Amino acid sequence: MGGVETRIHYDRAERTVTFERVQDVQAILKANKARQAEPQRSDWGRLIADIPCVIIERWLHEEGVNVLGLPAREFARFIAKKINDPDWRHLRTDK
Repeated sequence: MGGVETRIHYDRAERTVTFERVQDVQAILKANKARQAEPQRSDWGRLIADIPCVIIERWLHEEGVNVLGLPAREFARFIAKKINDPDWRHLRTDK
């Protein structure tokens, strides 16, 4: 997985600072597509999605979720809800 980079943008006129998080996700998306074509014999231990870090950060920000305060089961439900959305199907590796 590619590294996540933080870019800082300062607007002198507005006196604001904006942080931009970027990640090259092409390799992840390509691997996800290849895994979707692989036959699966079992659900046990199966990778169901490979989600770039910047996407998880985006989801958490959009939903106002504090991942540090989220129990593991709630986080798993949160992620399951997102990857079951047709808009995010390309992150799945099992369908």
